[in-house]
Amino acid sequence: MTFYPCVLVNVVSWIFPEFKFQWLVDETKRNLPLELDFVCEGNNAERVARMLKQFSFLKVPKIVWDLTTERVLTMEFCDGGQVNDKDYIKKHDICITEVTKNLSKMYSEMIFVQGYVHSDPHPGNVLVKKTPQGTQIVLLDHGLYATLTSYFRVNYSKLWLSLIASDVEKIQKYATRLGVGDLYQLLSCMITARSWKSISSGISKQVTAEENAEIQQMAALYLPQITDVLSRVSREMLLILKANDLLRGIEYSHGIQASTGYFLTMARHCVRAVYEWRHHQCGSRWCRVRVACAKHWTLLRIDIYELLLRWSDSALIVWLTSRFAVA
Repeated sequence: MTFYPCVLVNVVSWIFPEFKFQWLVDETKRNLPLELDFVCEGNNAERVARMLKQFSFLKVPKIVWDLTTERVLTMEFCDGGQVNDKDYIKKHDICITEVTKNLSKMYSEMIFVQGYVHSDPHPGNVLVKKTPQGTQIVLLDHGLYATLTSYFRVNYSKLWLSLIASDVEKIQKYATRLGVGDLYQLLSCMITARSWKSISSGISKQVTAEENAEIQQMAALYLPQITDVLSRVSREMLLILKANDLLRGIEYSHGIQASTGYFLTMARHCVRAVYEWRHHQCGSRWCRVRVACAKHWTLLRIDIYELLLRWSDSALIVWLTSRFAVA
């Protein structure tokens, strides 16, 4: 089944040696059997339902195991409209900003804290429905998940905290740990969908039309280097990049750009990930107490920062932002 993609990639690599697409073949070979095993998909669905049970807005269809095999999946019917269906969303008076905010919470929890990530969030797999309790998100197609190692998850969390704090030295440090070496600036642009100029000066600022044009131009100009990044990073990063792009596609279809609140949501989850990992490394009760206090203090700074954003761009805001990064 993967014969034709292999041949195609080999031909492209022979004609254009600067483009490195072997990682795409490897991912296809690895993922296709998983997506065709419906028992595996059912188990994934139940696991993520338990893992994210704290999110009242999330609905994962229940699996009917008596009628499920490796080749047949039977589950609870859940209605709703696709998350990119503008007519459905307008007709049912659904707040798309609330939906994207909740998607951000859900994926931040999966990526940074749990290390178990739904890797195919295209619009056909994300339904929305208005209920008396609020807007419900129905997550479908649980065939493909990324299981993140603690090493990857913690360093990726530290990378995001460094990006939010515009700490270039630490951005390079943690991007290098994730395997990209001298291409750390390009990886940073890929995962944030922002220009390096914006990243180094503060990505909490809104994207301008000028920056959008620059990003499109650079994407075409640096395509060989982008394929080089994709060939260097781990499978975990490949699946996260895929999920990021699909989620951004949902936002783009509604004309929504990532707000400061989006980055603060991620910052909270990154802080939890880093400090909970440190907590597990502690060998004494006093160490655990110190780590817990540091975590709550950092989360409090983020809350204060979010509050201050409503009123001013004071020096205190700059100081609080710089303190997000974790060593």
